Amino acid sequence: MLTKQKIPRQTKTADKGLLFNIQKFSLNDGPGIRSVVFFKGCPLKCAWCANPESQLRHPEEMYDEAQGHKIMVGEYKTIPEIMEVIMQDYDFYAESGGGVTFSGGEVLFQAPFAIKLAQAVKEKGIHLACETTGYAKPAVFNEFYPYMDLIYFDCKQWDPLLHRKGTGGTNEMILKNMQSVIDSGKDYCIRIPVIPGFNYTDNDARHFGELFQQMGVKEVELLPFHQFGLKKYTDLGREYKLKDVAQLHTEDLLAYQRILQNSGIDAQINGW
Repeated sequence: MLTKQKIPRQTKTADKGLLFNIQKFSLNDGPGIRSVVFFKGCPLKCAWCANPESQLRHPEEMYDEAQGHKIMVGEYKTIPEIMEVIMQDYDFYAESGGGVTFSGGEVLFQAPFAIKLAQAVKEKGIHLACETTGYAKPAVFNEFYPYMDLIYFDCKQWDPLLHRKGTGGTNEMILKNMQSVIDSGKDYCIRIPVIPGFNYTDNDARHFGELFQQMGVKEVELLPFHQFGLKKYTDLGREYKLKDVAQLHTEDLLAYQRILQNSGIDAQINGW
């Protein structure tokens, strides 16, 4: 029996949110041309995180090579300030079928602000997506996700104890929230970041297949482990425990993909 897990304290204010970037003209975080709002702070501590500057829930210093000195990463923004940036590209959203994507960190670590910002985006008739770990109390998640038109949902591990070992939290709330999205009929994309030493075995693939069958998931996207965030750890002055782990490529996931497909899951590899 798992002991009751401690839920990290979320940012409470609905008036200001802590962001570390607003990326304009993104083509990889949903349909069309998008603005991606990156929330800072995450309750999970995944060793392979490619955006380590997103993890802490306060501004921090990070070396910037272009400027040749340290800069502060993380800035508090109000709803009007963020909406002003978002609306600058409204015509591009309309012409391309794009919109806005919330990412992180974990969006729901700042749930009150994220919900209020989502309301503001939807009042403008803009397509809204999010990339989430799903690690939030179901009551909070259920208040937030109805505003989304598309939800990218990470499924990192099928086993709750292994999930806790690799991320710092179990997957029980995550799977409950994922089931809510599946049952809602909303557009969603379940993604497995495939990480050596964590979930990269045939046994993992078989268990994922069984889990998705039970939940009614028909399609998943496999994300091969990469080292794109390696330099960020150095710039932050942090140790990166996976620095010597070899990257995975599309061909490395073909067997994994085949096992899932044999379970009736349409598994696609988002290679590079």
